[in-house]
Amino acid sequence: MNAPDPLLVFDLDGTLADTADDLVATLNAIMAREGSPPIALADARSMVGMGARKLISLGFAADGKTVTPERLEELFHDYLAIYEANIAVHSKLYPGVLSALDRFADAGFEFAVCTNKSERPALKLMNELGVSGRFRAICGQDTFDWSKPDARALQATIQRAGGDITHAIMIGDSRTDIQTARNAGLPVVAVDFGYTDVPVRELAPDVVISHFDELWEAVAQARKVFS
Repeated sequence: MNAPDPLLVFDLDGTLADTADDLVATLNAIMAREGSPPIALADARSMVGMGARKLISLGFAADGKTVTPERLEELFHDYLAIYEANIAVHSKLYPGVLSALDRFADAGFEFAVCTNKSERPALKLMNELGVSGRFRAICGQDTFDWSKPDARALQATIQRAGGDITHAIMIGDSRTDIQTARNAGLPVVAVDFGYTDVPVRELAPDVVISHFDELWEAVAQARKVFS
């Protein structure tokens, strides 16, 4: 029996695409409507990888405000409507993503996305960026009953992509991605240009890269770690 195709599972925000400008602009639109001052992009970058609900909560916390769960759900739906209407004003793939995907595809790799972005905006963003067709599965925070860092979110993404967990690697940018991979028993490559509250090297991923041109060797190294 032939071995299954190897699968690379990517986080989205801060890993495949630089989306912070559009995410924070949406947050600030909500903040302004609610009478709170805007959050500077530099201050908000570490917040945006945790999902929109967490981003909203942290944004209002920065103004000394607590949002009730009920109000958070209302703001979350308002946030999604504004964000989806402006989803790729400034968002773009990181340099080297397309050439890296080409190289891995030529070598027989398949791809999936496991993100804490809701599935609908994740799909829309990937469509806007012109890469959705390259991925066998694009799974968000609400795709399954679990979300990262629960290992089951990653495991279910791999299953939906038709992959095998013993031939998969996670690529992410944050503590959440590294914890998810560890919880699932997968090797993990971290990018150091994404959205994290601490330097990603301090979180002990298997390999750290600073550009997608380095991903080929990083994946080879990560696979050796777990071989």
